[in-house]
Amino acid sequence: MEFVYKVRDNQGRVSEAFAQAESANVLKIRLQARGVDVIDIKERTRPQALRLDTQESLDKVVALFEQITLKDMVVFSRQFAALVGSGVSMLRTLYIIVDQCPNKKLKRAIDDVRRLVESGLSLSDAMTRQKGIFDSLYISMVRAGEAGGILSEVLKRLADFLEYRQKLNQKVRAAMVYPSVVLLVAVGVFWAMLTFVLPIFEGLFKNIGGELPAYTQFLISLSVAARSIWMVLFLIACIVGAFFLRNYYKTQQGKLHIDAIKLSIPLIGELIRKVSIARFSRTFGTLIQAGVPMLNALEVVKDTAGNAVVSLAVQKIHEEVRQGGTISKPMTRDKLFPPMVTQMVAVGEETGKLDDMLEKIAEFYDMEVENSVDSLTSVLEPIMVVLIGGVVGSVVVGMYLPIFTVINQLR
Repeated sequence: MEFVYKVRDNQGRVSEAFAQAESANVLKIRLQARGVDVIDIKERTRPQALRLDTQESLDKVVALFEQITLKDMVVFSRQFAALVGSGVSMLRTLYIIVDQCPNKKLKRAIDDVRRLVESGLSLSDAMTRQKGIFDSLYISMVRAGEAGGILSEVLKRLADFLEYRQKLNQKVRAAMVYPSVVLLVAVGVFWAMLTFVLPIFEGLFKNIGGELPAYTQFLISLSVAARSIWMVLFLIACIVGAFFLRNYYKTQQGKLHIDAIKLSIPLIGELIRKVSIARFSRTFGTLIQAGVPMLNALEVVKDTAGNAVVSLAVQKIHEEVRQGGTISKPMTRDKLFPPMVTQMVAVGEETGKLDDMLEKIAEFYDMEVENSVDSLTSVLEPIMVVLIGGVVGSVVVGMYLPIFTVINQLR
């Protein structure tokens, strides 16, 4: 049966919603388990059903376009850890988080998890059914926390890890935003000068007569092409090329090839390498601390590496460990890992403190990433200034060359 109910939460707010239950008493017991005050429960009528179904449809549409950020997952994990650690039951915890979650897409996913847990599934199995919400790392750590009875502690570690990953992503974006914006401005200025400024001088050059310098003639030809159908065809070709490149990147070979090219780019490639090592160390160490088995942890690290070259390196480590070998041995054969990293991992294996060593490696490379971002920004700033100056200057020189030629002829 379907019922419409009104409840009052701990802050005194009254809310209305609908739910399915065997009877009104069963629904009342279920709502009271959430720690709310039940005001009224009635069987759902047709107008109420229509209104609530419309609201639910709108929520589904909003959830379809809404993105779940790392910040949302951090808040969810911290709330979950705090409530479970305080002795609140699993179901009541999920009810409370659903009521307070501002992200509609995540709210629907948590509500689905709550229903599955209520029907008898474990928390990790319920999360597995939420496609695209909880990744393999999150599910593996929750499963390890359930098995070891340390779910609250594992959720705190997850929140710390996600917070770290958010900060790392912000650092990398900060390094990429400045050159990207400046490059777009440079292209925009060059296109505007070719399209609007140079045609004015083109008419002036025709009135003056005489033979134009080769560089000026080249710029005029480029300006004519920029205002013709060829520019449209060029833009279409760029869009088609980007589409095929994106599809190629989705293949295993294409991803490996393009990620290898990224690592070989001067300055930026070194930053990507340091970010990959920091992420590998942090993820691997977090999983081991949570009690995830070594092979399962390596499998998760491989899937969440974010770079195909790193994934391939972790796959080789996984094969070595599966056959009874060590982690450090295949790392020494891979140029991706610096000697310091492999030596610290070897020491961690020998002393039985691999998670501590991985934590220290992650902290060291966090600082390295910060230094690399600062260095990259300081190097790129003058390069970008020179680039914009060169773009503008090249067009200005091309426009004034014929004038100098005419002056010489008059002399």
